[in-house]
Amino acid sequence: MAESTRIDKWLWAVRLFKTRSQATEACKKGKVIIGNIPVKASREIHTGEVIKIRKSPVTYSFKVLALAEKRMSAKLAVEFVENITPPEELEILNMQKQMNWLTRDKGAGRPTKKERRKLDDFFDL
Repeated sequence: MAESTRIDKWLWAVRLFKTRSQATEACKKGKVIIGNIPVKASREIHTGEVIKIRKSPVTYSFKVLALAEKRMSAKLAVEFVENITPPEELEILNMQKQMNWLTRDKGAGRPTKKERRKLDDFFDL
């Protein structure tokens, strides 16, 4: 087993990104961070490092348990990566899901009289 591997290969291998090019693109855009520094796709990673990935609106944190260069099944990927994202970050996702019902689809038009009454009751207007 290798002592280090490229971060874009590892992110793809442990299934954090669907394709290797998506992992590389995330690195180019500064969305992959190690030690509060955005990293390039060619950066070598080692076991024990903590990687932060910004996927709007949440910043996920993962600990490298083992290295891999070849893509594996989701069942095996659990042995290579540990999700250490703080609960506060995950709470942002729950709040966003709850707020999603307030948005209207573009082109849906104005709310009906019934929908308007529900909104008024909800906001106590």
